[in-house]
Amino acid sequence: MTPSLNNSQSREIYSNQQGIHDNLEKVVRKHLTFEFKKPPAKHTVSAFNRVSDLISAKQMPIIFDSCCGTGFSSRIIARQHPHHWVIGLDRSAKRLNKEDQEPLPDNCLIAQVDCVDFWNLAVKADWQLEKHFLLYPNPYPKSAQLKSRWHGHPAFVNLLKLGGDLEVRSNWQIYIQEFAEALRIAGQSCSGCEVYNPNEGDQKLEAVKPAEEYLTLFERKYHQSGQTLFRCLSSLRF
Repeated sequence: MTPSLNNSQSREIYSNQQGIHDNLEKVVRKHLTFEFKKPPAKHTVSAFNRVSDLISAKQMPIIFDSCCGTGFSSRIIARQHPHHWVIGLDRSAKRLNKEDQEPLPDNCLIAQVDCVDFWNLAVKADWQLEKHFLLYPNPYPKSAQLKSRWHGHPAFVNLLKLGGDLEVRSNWQIYIQEFAEALRIAGQSCSGCEVYNPNEGDQKLEAVKPAEEYLTLFERKYHQSGQTLFRCLSSLRF
């Protein structure tokens, strides 16, 4: 059963920041230089061990769907990649346990974790991803919140180390512009910030072409209310 969606207009993101943050390069270079030493939370360690045991029983390439919310996107990605493990990660038990969700495909796992800690554990376990999706993450749009955005967070380095074809989508252009610039600063090639239309097919980086038009309910809401969507693609090499 596909969850219902309120067709009301969605608000566009408001920010007191008008372009790429002045401190972006300084922040990214600092994180590239210093090791991130935050100890992982116990619940994330337990979830990582559980996931690790499950995927070790059947060796397949790994796809992360980080900040997956209810796991709506994880289910779609898993159906489209039946020979991959698709692991949806989100810190909210309430979102992940939402009742009106379809059953998980056999190749899909959902974990209630801190993505920062899970990425760190995956890097230490030498995991290498085939693909990694960051679909409409919290933009933290205030200028003072740069370090809360994934490209301004110390965990950005672990995201790079996980490798794979990365796809980041947002309805805030500055977020994608910054993400692309952070990748450049880190020595990664990428598509830059490009307009994304969910209704059009796509061949870049063998990116997902969902049978369902939209990978997330937010994407559907934003697109159907007339907002422009943006994305950045990169094949990570660290």
